[in-house]
Amino acid sequence: MDCFSAVNDDILQNILFRLPASSFASAACVRKSWNRVCNRVLAFPKLATALSQNPSLRDAVREVLDKVLSGPIRPQFAIASIGLQFSLEAAHHLISRKLGPKVPVVTNTSCGIIGRDAITNTMKEVRWHMIPEEDGSVSQEFEEFNRGIVLIVGYLPGLKVEAIPLLRLKTDPQVTLVDRFLTEIKNYTAYASGLIAPTGIIMFGDQNVDLTPVLAEIDCAMPEETVIAGDASSRFICNSSHNSPQYNSDLFFFDAVALVFAKDKNKPQGIGETRFHSRLSAGVMPFGPELRAITVASKGTECSWITSTMNGIPQIIDSQRLLGDINVELEASADLYIGVIQKRPSSIEHEKMEMRKYLAFYEVIGGDDDYLVIDGVGVQPGDTFMFYHSDSATASSSCLKAFEKLKVLRSPSNPWATPVGAHIVGGGKGGAFGGLMFSSHYRGESYYDSFPIYSNFPGTALAGIVCSREIGRDSATSSVWQAAKKESPARCSLHVCTTVYLVLSYIPPPPNLYIN
Repeated sequence: MDCFSAVNDDILQNILFRLPASSFASAACVRKSWNRVCNRVLAFPKLATALSQNPSLRDAVREVLDKVLSGPIRPQFAIASIGLQFSLEAAHHLISRKLGPKVPVVTNTSCGIIGRDAITNTMKEVRWHMIPEEDGSVSQEFEEFNRGIVLIVGYLPGLKVEAIPLLRLKTDPQVTLVDRFLTEIKNYTAYASGLIAPTGIIMFGDQNVDLTPVLAEIDCAMPEETVIAGDASSRFICNSSHNSPQYNSDLFFFDAVALVFAKDKNKPQGIGETRFHSRLSAGVMPFGPELRAITVASKGTECSWITSTMNGIPQIIDSQRLLGDINVELEASADLYIGVIQKRPSSIEHEKMEMRKYLAFYEVIGGDDDYLVIDGVGVQPGDTFMFYHSDSATASSSCLKAFEKLKVLRSPSNPWATPVGAHIVGGGKGGAFGGLMFSSHYRGESYYDSFPIYSNFPGTALAGIVCSREIGRDSATSSVWQAAKKESPARCSLHVCTTVYLVLSYIPPPPNLYIN
């Protein structure tokens, strides 16, 4: 110990910076001077990510945990995305037990994973095609193929993080408690930061719940600067930092969960600012005339039958013939959707009689004479819609646009980027330090989607979750359709065939405010 007391802080910091997380945490408890140096090391935010395709759940979790905890970090939150052949409950238990009960953890199932391999450090994009055998059995190859995990652990000094669930009463399963959800987000943000809105929200929604109207309420309630991204097509388990008894699974269904990132009003002096930046890459193209729904019949929450007309033509459209013509024109691999403009009263502000206007997507699954059959419910008579199809050219061009928009984060003249020569104690610099992706299962080949982050910020921590419904705030998707009508575009927060990019950047404090 005496020999270490003679070591100056710079040398000690260099030593501590090389320790794994557990040893680093122990070192911080040795003496006050070491704790001070440890705090200097952790003055910079960190996103640690790792991917494993090990077919053993226990081994896969061990590999990714060893990787993300191989350097100094104080986990504030964790996101784990796994293949369907892994046990959701077991994976969540293993990760939560390792990180501790006070770390908010969300574990979800996914259609694929994106990230650097925990063993080889190579970048991988894995999209699982979860198709069972025709006789209903599952082959051994399928069992081993649909296994893997990507783990994201974050430490963001200057921000506080909490997991807040969207609940639905089991005694009244028709009512989702959106008002309570928004109130809890606002109350937590006010408690943490004294502000009315968080910096960012990462959401995960149950695959059997339509989050379109919920996201419309959230979009209306949150200012534009609050970044919202996520996956609305999974199964998930979550725990908050305090495991409140008010979130009793015996009383409630969990329709979604939000990781809420709020500025810390008690941020120590010498800590800079973490910012969230979101960009979207759409992969669908509108086509054909505008149609109007005349009658709608639904089967539970599964699907709907719609009759429709075209403006100026009173006859009901022969949907089966229409789909036949569309199939002739489209590529065989294209997926077909309808984008519906829905104008609905607010579910939480009944007294104001305000209408929410948003674009909702439904996959077309068939046609029967006059009826168009879609996956899901929610369309009402009088709603207008257009057909959309997945389009590789659109996906490619929008991916390039996302690359260019993210590129500005590298520019020294940009307010988000770091002034030339700016450094923080601990070896970190400002600028982008991590990226998350929520990418459609139906998009391109390997490395196609990750390159806007991967190429702009080489070496930066990057991880992604492959979804079938992507959450991201955007009004541009419907603007092509509505520009001709001179209408304000409907907001769209729940997408198909889209990749949502979330980049985290850091602005260091002024030089005279660094931690000593």
